[in-house]
Amino acid sequence: MVIAGASWMLGRAAASPTQTPPTASTIRVARRSRVALVAMVIAAAGSGGPGSAEPQLSQPSLDCGRMRSSLTPLGPPVSRDRVIASFPKWYTPEACLQLREHFHGQVSAACQRRNTGTVGLKLSKVVVVGDLYVGKTSLIHRFCKNVFDRDYKATIGVDFEIERFEIAGIPYSLQIWDTAGQEKFKCIASAYYRGAQVIITAFDLTDVQTLEHTRQWLEDALRENEAGSCFIFLVGTKKDLLSGAACEQAEADAVHLAREMQAEYWSVSAKTGENVKAFFSRVAALAFEQSVLQDLERQSSARLQVGDGDLIQMEGSPPETQESKRPSSLGCC
Repeated sequence: MVIAGASWMLGRAAASPTQTPPTASTIRVARRSRVALVAMVIAAAGSGGPGSAEPQLSQPSLDCGRMRSSLTPLGPPVSRDRVIASFPKWYTPEACLQLREHFHGQVSAACQRRNTGTVGLKLSKVVVVGDLYVGKTSLIHRFCKNVFDRDYKATIGVDFEIERFEIAGIPYSLQIWDTAGQEKFKCIASAYYRGAQVIITAFDLTDVQTLEHTRQWLEDALRENEAGSCFIFLVGTKKDLLSGAACEQAEADAVHLAREMQAEYWSVSAKTGENVKAFFSRVAALAFEQSVLQDLERQSSARLQVGDGDLIQMEGSPPETQESKRPSSLGCC
């Protein structure tokens, strides 16, 4: 503002027709004053006083700061209810896959060292199967979106949701596939069973027939996967509709079947949200533990194979003998 005012005054003095033209000495004095004012303004800006501008020399550091912030990974943080610090407990000890209350020792050590390989970069596949209207979509939406709708339409083909977790300090994601329960869509849905790490077979606690049909649904899902590669869960839905002796009898029948299927049993209610979060936390923890153990095994086998191989033999060539493996001498003696 001071510089602008000085310039305006000099211009006005030079343009005024009523005043005499400035002499050379007057112009030199004015220029010196203008240079002095500019120096004063620059010094005030460099002092960092209130309202002063940032000095030009600090601009590179600001650019570096902006660059560092732009390289920071984006994406929403994991919500608190998706953070799993300790191994989630089972629903009933009569039908569970693991009775341990803590993560495997190797998994805990790997998480502390942040040596879990590519586990946090991959999606573990969860497939939910079962009869029409047993509540598969309601169960998934209650967990992923915390909503419940009485008027869900039947799933056509397949649908899926991706849910992010933080387990023992390591990022982890589940890809939860919602498959159609209608017979006419089974040929489409079965194509998506392949590569599942977890198979959830759902049935309606108020309908005994849906429990009996879970055998066939499980066979269809296992047919597309390697034997022993999947965790199996048997889940009874609509628990809010049963109580007392009726609920106990339905659960007893389901636990008996779960033992035959080598599955872990849970009872849930998508309407009230009962056991839904605990169930999927259990699913995520078991799948995560298996993924870390598999990755540690791959790392171990890779280290053993380094420098441990034999020479490649061409088909039809005689095998090398101990004499031929000795290095030939370069001289005559």
